[in-house]
Amino acid sequence: MLSVLLFLIINKSINISPHHPIPPSPHLNIMTAPAAPASMWSPLRQPVFRALWIASAVSTIGTWMHDVAAAWLMTTLAPNSPLLVALMQAAASLPFFLLALPAGAIADVVDRRKLLLLTQSVMLVVAVLLGVLTLAQIISPWILLGLTFALSVGSSMNMPVWQAVTPELVSKEDLPQAVTLTGIIVNLSRSIGPALAGIVIAAAGTGVVFLLNALSFVGVIWVIYSWRRTPQNSGLPAERFWGAMQAGVRYVRYAPPLQTVLIRTAAYIFFASALFALLPLLGRQELKLDAFGYGIILGFWGIGGLAGAFILPKLRQGFSIDQLVAGSSLLMAVMMVALAYLRNVPLICGVMMLVGISSLSVMVSLNVAAQTAVPTWVRARALAVQLLVFQGCMALGSLLWGSVAQRTNISVALAGAAIGLIVFVVVTSRYRLRCAEKLDLASSLHWEQPTRAFEPCPNDGPVLITLEYHIDPAKADEFTKVMKILRNIRLRDGAIQWGLYHDLSQPGRFVETAIVESWAEHKRQFARVTNADKVIEEQARAFHIGDQPPKVSQMIYANYTDGKGFQQPC
Repeated sequence: MLSVLLFLIINKSINISPHHPIPPSPHLNIMTAPAAPASMWSPLRQPVFRALWIASAVSTIGTWMHDVAAAWLMTTLAPNSPLLVALMQAAASLPFFLLALPAGAIADVVDRRKLLLLTQSVMLVVAVLLGVLTLAQIISPWILLGLTFALSVGSSMNMPVWQAVTPELVSKEDLPQAVTLTGIIVNLSRSIGPALAGIVIAAAGTGVVFLLNALSFVGVIWVIYSWRRTPQNSGLPAERFWGAMQAGVRYVRYAPPLQTVLIRTAAYIFFASALFALLPLLGRQELKLDAFGYGIILGFWGIGGLAGAFILPKLRQGFSIDQLVAGSSLLMAVMMVALAYLRNVPLICGVMMLVGISSLSVMVSLNVAAQTAVPTWVRARALAVQLLVFQGCMALGSLLWGSVAQRTNISVALAGAAIGLIVFVVVTSRYRLRCAEKLDLASSLHWEQPTRAFEPCPNDGPVLITLEYHIDPAKADEFTKVMKILRNIRLRDGAIQWGLYHDLSQPGRFVETAIVESWAEHKRQFARVTNADKVIEEQARAFHIGDQPPKVSQMIYANYTDGKGFQQPC
């Protein structure tokens, strides 16, 4: 049913088919509509984004139906074990912790469309298997946990690609609106999916819900198959998987704006995970709800998130991103305390609406901050690291708060998590997200190639790059402070070693050195330098005195072989 609806919408109103690819745009290669002023709905003017948005809406409804059915089935299979119920959240989160970074590296070096097709197909197969085993009544708590883990493996490989594709489809100005529209999908489906799940569970059982979720993957696969993505060609050989992972880790290590996003993400999710993990048990044991009643509570969560999607743009105009994240986190903590002790269902529905508003505000703000803190070449890997932090903290938090609930009770676990969230909002307030929004991360392409006597092979290396500066010795302290900032940029963009040396015989002469793993990696650096980096380089070069710019040298490791010289055929 879900997929049939999707096919009708896609083929009639969006007109994307395998035989009618979208004509390329001269700007982003995949956008056909002209640029428009940023508004809530402006990203939907882009046909590919609109198609994927509708497809993901249908699929996400199926996912929420699945999540409710799986959590409810576990409370039936293990009604007296809060830890097993909490392990459902851990099983869903652990693959992201283990595979997010490899998935991000793969997404940055292979065709993203093909990878999306593969991951969606894997999830389709697992969802069908889960539905069949449940209908056959041979499901057990550990089989349910195992298949939940397997489904999450597919999702963990899929999500970094999905997020990295979004900036390809819309302009930078429309990116916050595009992320918010994604939030609308999540919360609209959270409103519809749980209620539908409750109805289907009552009428036909959880197995049918799992099969409907499998059907929703078919629609997404169709839309992705219909998308004719223009390959991103490069004159350089593709990054190797292990090297791409190392580059991603190196970037995170030397990118303070991204580190700020990760710290704020971890501080929020570790404590908010208590609610995500214990809500099924709260509904069944404390509120004595059936599957439909539990779905209604989740529906109000989704309604709150949907309302938050329309409120958030106005809040962004009046408050900074740091104020939004802090205020929404505090609201979440207060609502968790309320859920710990309230047992009146209508009041809890109102509380869940506020939970939806606060959770959407935090997650959209953090996701936008992450996407604007990194350039295109490493975006999938950076977003994968954010997912790793998100899901790792979700898994650890679920285990912790599930164990606390097992030893004490649900109220103590929720209240303790709420207090911890308040404390960490205060502690992490000095890490400012607003800095990431101000960065201009477009490629500056301002580096000039020095004259070379020969062209090394792509895999030759290591490569030593030196820049020679002549400065006023009286300004040496100021110069070295700027160069420390430049050091992070060099290491972040590909250098494996960096140094700044002061000539003992000429006090005004400084030599900057950087070692890069290979000639291909050094050539990639030319495209990685951003306009924000260019500003720092100009500050450093402003100290240089003389008519000529700092002298740049490129040296390849002298790999002599059989006495025939170091320059061998590629």
